[in-house]
Amino acid sequence: MAYIAFNGPMPTTAAQAKVTTGTAIKTLQQIASPSTRQIRLIEWGFTLDAAPATTGTGHVELVDCNVAATVTAYVASGMPNLDPNGPPSLCAVGTALSGYTGSAEGSITATRMFDAKEVAGVSNGADPLTYNRTFMPGYQPIVAVSRFLRTRCTFSAAVNIITWIVWDEI
Repeated sequence: MAYIAFNGPMPTTAAQAKVTTGTAIKTLQQIASPSTRQIRLIEWGFTLDAAPATTGTGHVELVDCNVAATVTAYVASGMPNLDPNGPPSLCAVGTALSGYTGSAEGSITATRMFDAKEVAGVSNGADPLTYNRTFMPGYQPIVAVSRFLRTRCTFSAAVNIITWIVWDEI
């Protein structure tokens, strides 16, 4: 079963919420793998509403780590099954589990980088404002039980971003 989550609450009457990046590293979203199952990545990506306004760059990454960030907890509807008849995700929600918009990064001691993208500033040329990566079957990263999958970013000047992760539970 495949699930999807964005770096904000599930939209209802308004559009998907954008998050301001800032200039320090920031966890945009975090998925806590279940204690009974691994998660396998299918896709992830991000979109910016504008290129960074300075000549510096931004860095957006997808990382598996051993320590949780402090986040705003998802509600169950924030991690929907892509099959409307499928079961809900087993990924636990909570401020130190699955959520979005990190307020504290935690002291990570072990990571695995799955993907990273540099984003050029306005003066550095035209870089795509949307990035999407679908992992090929057989090459899809797997996050072990009780680990944390995060999208994180650092920018030289704040921009607004939306990120997403698509996974299945195996």
